[in-house]
Amino acid sequence: MDINQFVMDFAECFDDTDASEFSSNLRFKELEEWSSLSGLGIIAMCKKKFGVKITGAEIMESDTIQDVYDLVMEKRG
Repeated sequence: MDINQFVMDFAECFDDTDASEFSSNLRFKELEEWSSLSGLGIIAMCKKKFGVKITGAEIMESDTIQDVYDLVMEKRG
């Protein structure tokens, strides 16, 4: 898995934000659409697509999509 695919998968968790706005350095919690429901979608996406369980606390500690990607890669070993 590369960061570009992860960014596309991440963008799919958001309905109202155009996918072109997403990049690895996006501070996703600054999106108008960001909510706890978005966070749950990201958690579910990581579990389903990458077999990695991340927590809400870990999402909240992340600032950018790159941070979440790094976390997923670290947990994948």
